[in-house]
This record gives sequence, C-alpha cells and structure tokens, in this order.
Amino acid sequence: MDEVRLIEVKEDILSDNKAQADGLRISLKAEKSFLMNLMSSPGAGKTTLLMKSIAKIKDDVKVGVMEADIDSKVDAEKLVAQGISAIQLRTGGFCHLDANMVTKGLEAMDVKGLDLIIIENVGNLVCPAEFDTGAVLNVMLLSVPEGDDKPLKYPLMFTVCDVLIVTKMDYLSLSDFDLNAVRERAKKLNPNIKIFEVSAKTGEGLDDWTDWLKNEVTTFGK
Repeated sequence: MDEVRLIEVKEDILSDNKAQADGLRISLKAEKSFLMNLMSSPGAGKTTLLMKSIAKIKDDVKVGVMEADIDSKVDAEKLVAQGISAIQLRTGGFCHLDANMVTKGLEAMDVKGLDLIIIENVGNLVCPAEFDTGAVLNVMLLSVPEGDDKPLKYPLMFTVCDVLIVTKMDYLSLSDFDLNAVRERAKKLNPNIKIFEVSAKTGEGLDDWTDWLKNEVTTFGK
C-alpha cells in the first residue's frame, strides 16, 4: 500500500496570508492610513470602547471602522448611529479576519483621507491571533469579568498584541480579579506589551489610552 502524503495546508495558508498582509501594510503606509486590529472575546466591550475612544479623538483624527461578525449588522449600525463611518463584514462562519478579507473591506470603504482605520475583529481569543490582518497595531481587550487567567489559557493572543487594554475596571472592586497577576503574566509572554486600564462606563483611563493612540496615528509615517 502506498504511503499517505501529508500536506501542511495551514502552513501554506498562513504564509500566503502573511505576504498579502505585508503588501497591505506597505500600501496603507503610502496613503498614511494607520490600520489597527482590535481583538477580544465576545462581550468584552469592544464596540462600546470604540465609540468612547472615537469621541475623544474625532476632532483630530479621521476614523473609519470595519466591523466583523459571523452574522448581523448590529455593531456597525451602532457606530453609524453615532455618526461614525463604518462598514460590516459578515464572515459567514469564519471566526477571524485575514488579510484578504480586510483588503475586500478596504475596497468598500472610502479610505482616502482616513487617518485611522480600526478593525473590530470577530469576538474570539483563538483564531484572530493566528492571522495577520495587515494592521500596524494589534490591540486586545480583556474585561475584568472574564477573569485574570486568560494569559495562561490564550498565550498567543497576548504574544501577538502590542497593547493590552484591561477594560470594565469599574467591576474590579466587585471581583477577585488580580490585576498584578495579569500584568506579570502578559509581560512574561510579551515584555514589550503596553497595558492600559480603562472603564468605558466611568471614563477611567480613557484619556491615557486615547492620547497614546492619537500620538501613534499622528506620527505614523513621519
């Protein structure tokens, strides 16, 4: 009986995706458009944080948002209702965005003149961490109600992200969430990760986060 050949499909897919993502970064940099990829588990508060953050920077930075979900247009509709330019990508079962999907989304947006394009990735701490979207900044949210063990359970997400936002800080006094443990675990996985502690509800930490982001965007390509 002939030996069965093993084809490493995932490796090929990731390699092709990385090449497309690198090309996307080059083209967006030429346009001076800063692409940010926002990731978290479902319910961590990505859309709420986006709306609060954009409200803080909209006078200085022109922002567009690319929403991604397996189904529905709920999040994009929330943003548009607040006067924020947004489109919805429906992945049809895929639990992540990749560079090809992002490229299709950008083709549907009026990218010219946008300083900051934010991808709100599918809610998931596994698949989105594996696929390069072409973003120059990867940001993840970890909400206090989720617990402090997530760096132990999902190490790749913390490894690939440039920024960790610990959100829903208003719940901290009501939980046994160990903020120091999260900091230590995240830094062990990624010594260069930048950490912000934020509550979209109370506004705690929002200025620190949005001031830093605005500086990153306005100095991009200079």
